[in-house]
Amino acid sequence: MMQNFETDEGRWLAVRARDRAADGRFIVAVRTTGVYCRPHCPSRMPLRANVRFYDDAAQAERDGFRACKRCAPAGSPRHPAAEAVARACRRIESAPESPRLAELAAAAGLSPFHFHRVFKKLTGVTPKQYAAAHRARRLRTNLRTAGRITDAVYDAGFATASRAYEAAPETLGMTAGAYRAGAPGERIAFTTAPSSLGLVGVAATERGVCAIEFVASADAFERALRERFPRAEMRTGDPALAQTVTMVVRRIERPDATLDLPLDVRGTAFQLRVWEALRRIPPGATASYSEVAAAIGAPHAVRAVGSACGANRIALAIPCHRVRREDGGEGGYRWGIERKRALARGERDAKTEAGDSERLPRPPGAQHLPTSRRSNASANARRSASTLRGPTVPKR
Repeated sequence: MMQNFETDEGRWLAVRARDRAADGRFIVAVRTTGVYCRPHCPSRMPLRANVRFYDDAAQAERDGFRACKRCAPAGSPRHPAAEAVARACRRIESAPESPRLAELAAAAGLSPFHFHRVFKKLTGVTPKQYAAAHRARRLRTNLRTAGRITDAVYDAGFATASRAYEAAPETLGMTAGAYRAGAPGERIAFTTAPSSLGLVGVAATERGVCAIEFVASADAFERALRERFPRAEMRTGDPALAQTVTMVVRRIERPDATLDLPLDVRGTAFQLRVWEALRRIPPGATASYSEVAAAIGAPHAVRAVGSACGANRIALAIPCHRVRREDGGEGGYRWGIERKRALARGERDAKTEAGDSERLPRPPGAQHLPTSRRSNASANARRSASTLRGPTVPKR
């Protein structure tokens, strides 16, 4: 039976099956990463709620999406080792334990050194980092379904339980036992408030703000929090959080207002580096995805930087709205392109009125991110490549 590619349902089935017969029939775009792909792209499968379909690449680019570097949907030439790297990714994901670099390189027909370099260039991370991220995803899934924590740990691919417990605070934001139990004992206060850009939801743990999001309703925000922390104690009416949400709304309405909040940030080591770099982009300025990648010492990890921006759940305080495509286009934004434009426009106008300097004092050992005016995107890229070398954000 011939697959129907004219409906969104049929197109989604093709994406799920990575059906090469759908190639050229439509384009699939992922809202959270700002990337569009071929239907059979070997990249990580997105959530259906984050997917949009287009008839061709031109339509996707008009809406601010950029072409995937792995499957080259715009017809750009592919790296000759792209298929080998894609096969390595699938092997890492399917293996009970992480394959050694030498094994992956041999399967690709490359030397370990060359394979390592090509893998990082195409994916933005090393094979070891890719395997660690996949183990963390499997651990999160297994902790919800496995009978015992030990089973979840070993089924996720960890060689020893101690490695999993060491990684848990950074990858899960808590111990493995607490995550499995749905974060019991975790107290999360949340509230919402109207703003000119829509309803804003703010949530905080005892460590700091863990979410600032534009939401459809207070109920939808609470449901999303309960999905992340099913057994945490949710509460409203917190006086301190009421002051926090007031500060957030004031920051939206008055872009020159400060927003200095304690944050409870949870993510991978790479995401934390990206988010810290975003916080160094001054209000009213922008940086491209490649400039951010260069600033954290990973100049080829442009796509991974975009993914980290899409995973950010703390709007404004971690200003992913200040990141642009290399050609000056907006790129993707978790809460909609129009909000991204409005936030950036407000900051530019406030900066023009105040006449402030474009640069903030830099932390010790860190370099400033370029503050592109977008008058010459290619020149900015060359400057960032030549002036920003090595890690600029301390590893956490």
